[in-house]
Amino acid sequence: MTTPADLRDVRDPELPGRLLTLERDALVPLLRSRADADFALPVVACPGWTVRDVLAHCSSALIRVVERRFEKGVFSPECNDRDIAERADWSNARVVDELERGMTEAGPVIARSDGRLDAVALGEWVHAGDVRVTLGEPGAYAGRGLPEALALLGTITRARGHVPLHADLDDLDEPLKLGEASGERPPGRYIGDGPTLLRLYAGRPLDGAAAYELAGVEAAELNIFGD
Repeated sequence: MTTPADLRDVRDPELPGRLLTLERDALVPLLRSRADADFALPVVACPGWTVRDVLAHCSSALIRVVERRFEKGVFSPECNDRDIAERADWSNARVVDELERGMTEAGPVIARSDGRLDAVALGEWVHAGDVRVTLGEPGAYAGRGLPEALALLGTITRARGHVPLHADLDDLDEPLKLGEASGERPPGRYIGDGPTLLRLYAGRPLDGAAAYELAGVEAAELNIFGD
């Protein structure tokens, strides 16, 4: 017999594409409205990178997905730096154009994959939040895509067997279950809002974040993107 809990554990292949589409429709017009000087601002969440660098990384990663270019070392720091350097002489508008294309075309490719590319879509959404923080925009890690981002976070953490956590969120009617459910470790407990939870899982600074409660797990254990 299939239960609602079982259904939540089934991967929705269209979810990453929906998240990318929602973010594209919000982020691209914002970027097109900003002055060139804004693209040179440093991004605190990504030391050593400017807004332009983050966008070039995002656009190149998505185009790699679209074109299925996954050579050895893909998405490593060295690969990311090379991709950014390859776009050094591009205009800011051209970088944004490529980002728009990637956000439009990557979803169907991710949907046909086995789930290992789902984290690319979530990473793009997080980086959009990083850019919004830098540009002083409100709701950096929120917006229309928040429910999809939270659902995708649940899918990714369960697929990876991540540390178990039950999150009681201000943004959702039902608790969100994250991580593995083997029972070998009691789940931690989070009480707070969705944007702060996503910051914790993405290893982002919590400056200005809403208050939250975390028990049974350390914040550092939640980071799914590494250092």
